[in-house]
Amino acid sequence: IATDPFLRAEIDLPQSILPPPSKEWEATFRNLRDSASRLFELTPDAPEQARTMIMNIENPEQLADFLAPNLNIDVAQKQALLGELDVEKRVHAVQQHISAQLEIAQIQQRLQKDVASQFSDAQRRAYLRSQLKAIQHELGETDGGNEEQAQQLRARLQEAKPPEEVMKQAERELKRLDFIPPASPEFSVIVSYIEIIADLPWNNFSKDDLDLDQAQQILDRDHYDLEKVKKRLIEYLAVRKLNPQGHGAILCFLGPPGVGKTSLGQSIADALGRKFVRISLGGMRDEAEIRGHRRTYIGSMPGRIIQELRRCGTRNPVFMLDEIDKIGADFRGDPASALLEVLDPAQNHAFVDRYLDVPFDLSQIIFIGTANYIEGIPEPLRDRIEVISIPGYTEREKAEIAKRYLVPRQLQENGLKPEQCDFQEDAIRRVINDYTHEAGVRELERQIGAICRGVAAQVARGKTEHVTVTPEIVREMLGPAKYVRETKLKTSKPGVVTGLAYTPQGGEVLHIEATRYPGKGNITLTGQIGNVMKESVQAAFSLVRSRDGEIGIRAEDFRKMDVHVHVPAGAVPKDGPSAGIAMFTALASLFTNKPVRSDVAMTGEITLRGLVLPIGGLKEKSLAAMRAGISTVIIPKLNEKDLPDVPEEAKQKLNFVPVENVDEVLAVALEKNDATASASANKSA
Repeated sequence: IATDPFLRAEIDLPQSILPPPSKEWEATFRNLRDSASRLFELTPDAPEQARTMIMNIENPEQLADFLAPNLNIDVAQKQALLGELDVEKRVHAVQQHISAQLEIAQIQQRLQKDVASQFSDAQRRAYLRSQLKAIQHELGETDGGNEEQAQQLRARLQEAKPPEEVMKQAERELKRLDFIPPASPEFSVIVSYIEIIADLPWNNFSKDDLDLDQAQQILDRDHYDLEKVKKRLIEYLAVRKLNPQGHGAILCFLGPPGVGKTSLGQSIADALGRKFVRISLGGMRDEAEIRGHRRTYIGSMPGRIIQELRRCGTRNPVFMLDEIDKIGADFRGDPASALLEVLDPAQNHAFVDRYLDVPFDLSQIIFIGTANYIEGIPEPLRDRIEVISIPGYTEREKAEIAKRYLVPRQLQENGLKPEQCDFQEDAIRRVINDYTHEAGVRELERQIGAICRGVAAQVARGKTEHVTVTPEIVREMLGPAKYVRETKLKTSKPGVVTGLAYTPQGGEVLHIEATRYPGKGNITLTGQIGNVMKESVQAAFSLVRSRDGEIGIRAEDFRKMDVHVHVPAGAVPKDGPSAGIAMFTALASLFTNKPVRSDVAMTGEITLRGLVLPIGGLKEKSLAAMRAGISTVIIPKLNEKDLPDVPEEAKQKLNFVPVENVDEVLAVALEKNDATASASANKSA
């Protein structure tokens, strides 16, 4: 009508043509509403409120007009519905479109069911996994790195190539990672478990280099003397060369501290071209240290065997079990019993660590043990090892070791050159005799190191360019002598005998003193004597009393006199049966008033019949006698077989007298000259 100031028009609203009410019309309306409701049910993206709105519309025309814009039809068809004024025709047209789309939706639903039924189990798991990851991502429980980490672990497993049984166990654990949030403690436990399996040397071996001549050179280079030990090791390596698949003996080096037991194991590894692994068993009381902890415990880990194999990266190292004589046992188990499976060739090919819970082959490992005392090794464990004894060193051997090994090593460690410092042999012997008290050379090296540090201080300050270490310089740098060695008795006296003892530090001279005084026949023992030595004194006293007539003692002397037996160095515990003949000789000398020769030392166990039984540590005891200036050593007849082990130096300086009974002991030990004996006794009194 007008365009200014705005558009104006007149319109005529068309009137819809409504059919008369009837049952057919009501049925048509209800059919349309039900069809539309079912269509919305089958349409995933339909609004949830659509069905409610449809059910609330009571007018057929309004329902048709509501459905028409939402139908999946083209614009021309929608325009035709909009221009249809006959409501009945419009409702029928909408019904036709609804029915067509409902049929399409039902066909789609049936096809989806058919396709879903054809999914393989793997596809189903992949689908569910992707859905789970999506849910976890929405909840903020994962950063999506689980799959990447699992793939990395799987790649490491494939590179390690463990046995099929182990791989299956690892795969089961890897699958669990997909369902565990990274923040969960169990997630880190599984990752650690898989990493340990992947790091173990399932197929990594060191190639053996069994050149026996080279092995001999390595042993000679690293260790002085020890010819018997080296000979046995070369035999061991020869057997390994001829029978690589055989299960050789498990060696155990037995000897005092500092004699080179651990370094011998390193030399064997060098000779074979294998890696060297060492664990100390001293003080170990929990068998889980060997078998591992179960993964159910917080902070669980594999046993020491598996841990060291993981660290060294090879399945056939030389594995040293240090201090096997010091394994303990308590409520947590017995580690020595756990070692039986490790060392038994019939079982260790399938050793199961509790943490891994899968078998691991230990049969290619060369196990070597070390110990200080054979008595400390449990009997079942001792049955599985071959003991190789490494005795203590003589003074000459220590001096040679110091010149060849200890002095050069300490010079290098303290930054000195050979032309800046050298040691006289007398200085080395002074250190050995006055500042060390051991069978090995560990303390000797420490004292040499102390001297080298003193020399280094002088060189660093520019006070000197060269120092020759003499006995005087040793005393100046190390101070007064720390040890005074027992020497032979200066005079022969009744009741005083020189015995010989074997300690972890080597052989020792032991002076046994006996005195008597009026009393009622009692005997007193002092000097921290152990139970076995106390029994030796009682046996010796009974033996002397039973032979009073043969020895020349009046029976009433035992009833009227008390006896006191003392072993000096009362702060040091002493025990063992080897002082039996010394105790007997001291008592026999005391009651007969005959002095015992001061140049005689003795060792041996006695019986109540007067027999002399064998003892141990003959080499070490002989060396102690030689150092003390003894000239004659009385030994049991049954120990003659051990004389070849005594160093030639000791054989030249000592006269060994084998005896079978105590009568032979007295014949050698007591002074022969009665006049001298009487004078000595009067002087003593």
